Amino acid sequence: MTKEEHVVLVDGDGNAIGTAPKTTVHGQETPLHLAFSSYVFDEDSRVLLTRRAARKLTWPGVWTNSCCGHPLPGEPLDQAVIRRLSYELGLTVERADLMLPAFTYRAVMPNGIVEHELCPVYRVTVDTSAIPNPEEVDEIRWMPWKEFADGVLSTLLAISPWCREQVPMLNELGTNPLDWRPAPTEELPPAARSAAHDAL
Repeated sequence: MTKEEHVVLVDGDGNAIGTAPKTTVHGQETPLHLAFSSYVFDEDSRVLLTRRAARKLTWPGVWTNSCCGHPLPGEPLDQAVIRRLSYELGLTVERADLMLPAFTYRAVMPNGIVEHELCPVYRVTVDTSAIPNPEEVDEIRWMPWKEFADGVLSTLLAISPWCREQVPMLNELGTNPLDWRPAPTEELPPAARSAAHDAL
């Protein structure tokens, strides 16, 4: 029997306050929990976009950034990014660079289901093709970053609510994603810092 995956619950200051089964967390009163978003780029500064599988509980069939997920209790966030990129997109990467250490959002679907996450954002660069896992991803598309960012900023591009909030912040880091300067891991919320420290 597969052990049920748990997520890390956090308070408003980013401190871990417990865990809960992932299957029980997302509802109409979703508690704040630790997650991540990642943006995968190729050598031409194209970003890898994914359309979430239709079977997903939250935002099924919606286009979004490359990969999102939750760290396991005690798992460093950058390692969670690497693990999920392998599982969802068949990508083998060596590192994930922290870009937005303290991004938080809350969004409500039309059916009332809430997503409420403390969600640091990472950049990943690859030189190989993605192989989507159909359990997670229905479709992928590579798009030049400027074209993508302009589309999001003009609201002409339909995209997930968290991605819509993240892109303006990422855009402020510079016009070329490959030149963005990573943020210090010390700026991660305490729940994520402790896991990163334990991994050293």
